[in-house]
Amino acid sequence: MFRTKRSGLVRRLWRSRAPGEGDGEADNRAHGTGGCCMGKSAKVSKSNPGTEAELKALTHLILKKIKEKQLEALLQAVDSKGGARSPCLLLPSKVDSKLGQHSYSLPLLLCKVFRWPDLRHSSELKRLSCCESYGKTNPELVCCNPHHMSRLCELESPPPPYSRYPMDFLKQPDSSDSVPSSTETGGTHFLAPGGLSDSQVLQEPGDRSHWCVVAYWEEKTRVGRLYSVQEPSLDIFYDLPQGNGFCLGQLNSDNKSQLVQKVRGKIGYGIQLTKEGDGVWVYNRSCYPIFIKSATLDNPDSRTLLVHKVFPGFSIKAFDYEKAYSLQRPNDHEFTQQPWTGFTVQISFVKGWGQCYTRQFISSCPCWLEVIFNNR
Repeated sequence: MFRTKRSGLVRRLWRSRAPGEGDGEADNRAHGTGGCCMGKSAKVSKSNPGTEAELKALTHLILKKIKEKQLEALLQAVDSKGGARSPCLLLPSKVDSKLGQHSYSLPLLLCKVFRWPDLRHSSELKRLSCCESYGKTNPELVCCNPHHMSRLCELESPPPPYSRYPMDFLKQPDSSDSVPSSTETGGTHFLAPGGLSDSQVLQEPGDRSHWCVVAYWEEKTRVGRLYSVQEPSLDIFYDLPQGNGFCLGQLNSDNKSQLVQKVRGKIGYGIQLTKEGDGVWVYNRSCYPIFIKSATLDNPDSRTLLVHKVFPGFSIKAFDYEKAYSLQRPNDHEFTQQPWTGFTVQISFVKGWGQCYTRQFISSCPCWLEVIFNNR
C-alpha cells in the first residue's frame, strides 16, 4: 500500500511521544514524585481522560492536517528533546480537541502527547521567551511547538522545608574568615561562613552593559572567568546541540573528583536564564533536577531561606527585582551596615544541599552557579 511522506512523519512522531502514565517509563524526570516545585499546577491527577486509542486517533487527525515542513520541524524538536533550534509551529488558536470529557487547545494537547502525559490545564504551562507567541493575547495563530513551552513551577504555601537558612547568612559578618579577593570584573568577592559565597560586582557609575554576571563553581573552586550577560536570555550548558551561550564543557577544570566529573556530565542541556518583565526566570532544560536559593523566592517576613528543587522541564521565577529592592530595607540600620546579597541567586546541578542532605552548604556541591544581578 502506498504511504505518503506525511503519513510516515505522523507515525514517527507518534512513536516519539512521551511515555504515558503508569507504563513503567513515565518521565519522572519531568514531574518527579515531590519537592518544592510541585505546587498546585503540577499535582498529578489519577483521572485518565480518554483512552490510548482515543489519544492516538486524535493526535493522528491533527498531525495529518499539518504541512510536511511543519511536521519535519516538530519531529526535529521532539527527537532532540528541545536541544536543536526549531521554528514555531503556528496553528489556528481557536481549535479545541475533545479527549474523553475534556477539551484541549492544540498547544496543550501537543505538550501532553510529547512532553507531559499528566498535563491537564493550560495554566500549568509557561511559554518561553524565544517563541513568537510569547506575550501575545488571543492571536489568530498560536505556536504549538511543545519545546517552546515549559511547565510552570508553583510553590506550595508554605513551601516544604527542603532546607532552610537563617537570614543572617544574607549579611556579611565581621569575621576574619571573610577575606575579599579581586575578580576579573573588578568587583569584590566575599567568602561567607560555611563556604557560602556572596558576590558583589562593583561597577563604574552609569555602567549598564550587563544585567547579570554568572560564576561557575566546582565545590569551593571557581572555574573560568565571570560570564557577563547582555542578551535577555542565556543558555548555560555542558553539551547542547547548536548551543550558543555559556558552555561549561569548554572550561578548563583541574578537579579530578569522580563525583564532580559525573555530575558535570549530567548537566547536559543545562538551564536557560531569561530576564523578563516580571523578573528573572530559570528553565531547567536538563534531564536532572536543579536546586535554587534566592531571597525573593520566600516570604519577606521569613528569617529563613529555602533551597527549592526544580525538576526537568519546569520554569521558576528565581528572582524578582521589585521584591529584592523592598527586601533591602534601606532605612533598616542593621541591613545598611552590611553588604546585601539579595541580588544573588545560587543554583546547583543534580545535587542539593541543606538540612535534607549530607551537604550543608552549596560549596560542598559538585557543580553550581552563582548569578549576580546588576542592581543599578
